[in-house]
Amino acid sequence: MSSTHPILADISAGISELKKNPMSVIEQGEGMPVAILNRNEPVFYAIPAKAYEELIDKLEDIELAKIAKERIDEPEIEVSWDDL
Repeated sequence: MSSTHPILADISAGISELKKNPMSVIEQGEGMPVAILNRNEPVFYAIPAKAYEELIDKLEDIELAKIAKERIDEPEIEVSWDDL
């Protein structure tokens, strides 16, 4: 029984193509992730450094927003600037 897998990138390349010319494969993505396929199934995504950094920044923002939302109803603590 075969199964299908979603490809979460607009561009895909075979693993053999990646081995031959990795930078060419990355450039085909024009700054976006490239799905790397093995036997027509995605095995990993090649993500340019800038796109990866943006992804990590967004994940950190989501985590910080979650923390802020959890703390919104906590009592405030008065602090003097001199105490800092």
